[in-house]
Amino acid sequence: MIENLNRLVDEIEQRLAEDLDIDALATTMGTTGYHVRRMFSSLAGMPVSDYVRRRRMTVAAADVVGQEDLLTIAVRYGYGSTEAFGRAFRAVHGVSHGEVRRHGGPLRSQPQLRFRLTVEGSTSMDARITERPTFQLIGHAVRVPLIHEGVNPHIQRHIASLPAQEHERLKELGNTEPAGLLQVSADVDPDYSEGSELTYLHGVAVDDGAAVPEDLDVIEVAAGEWVVFRSSGAHPAALQEAYAASAADWFPSNPWRLRPGPSIVSVVDRAPDFSSATCELWFPVERA
Repeated sequence: MIENLNRLVDEIEQRLAEDLDIDALATTMGTTGYHVRRMFSSLAGMPVSDYVRRRRMTVAAADVVGQEDLLTIAVRYGYGSTEAFGRAFRAVHGVSHGEVRRHGGPLRSQPQLRFRLTVEGSTSMDARITERPTFQLIGHAVRVPLIHEGVNPHIQRHIASLPAQEHERLKELGNTEPAGLLQVSADVDPDYSEGSELTYLHGVAVDDGAAVPEDLDVIEVAAGEWVVFRSSGAHPAALQEAYAASAADWFPSNPWRLRPGPSIVSVVDRAPDFSSATCELWFPVERA
């Protein structure tokens, strides 16, 4: 995986003015665009699309400082007008291309990324692979923005809006793994861009074909294999560390890759105030 990510970075560098077909490139590397995007975003801290834009504007800045026509520069980097180029330029550098042409800066550079696997060996991850038949996730769903760190207030409000008896009803309906009340993220942007919308469902898992009350939302989950990570400690910090470690440590070291599907958090045990918790983090996977 690390080699594939570095190859992607090299391809981006060679084709900064082009729209790179990540799915096609991933196929030549024996993987999928979905997995490459998710791993890139998790390890780089930004989606591929943001990295491409930052690199384009970093390289373009050298041309802007010169005397070449701005439309020629814009077209060179894949923009159809100086206005579109200018918006992208300001988004990266914080100033207009006109100001940079007049004053030479200030400029914000995006260095070329290089991924490396650092092996420390001090911490082992608690993970297992399980195969599940088709099942359903049922509960109360809402569209929310993705937030990488800390508690997501939109999700908090959604859960708080549910009466206490509704949590108990959901628990009684659940009849298969993942067990217990679940926090489900579905329809996630493959780039995992912060602020992008996803479907969040607070609910439980039930067997395929189970009778579902009409007032509940349903997510159908295809049969397949899953990797399950267990985390324990301060919440949500320990869970977010497990997310990060799965991308930085586990996937680069194991012959599995992510496949499309929901990610699921099962709360196995927790403190009354939710300050700490033991959770299981479920990702749909396939052999790489």
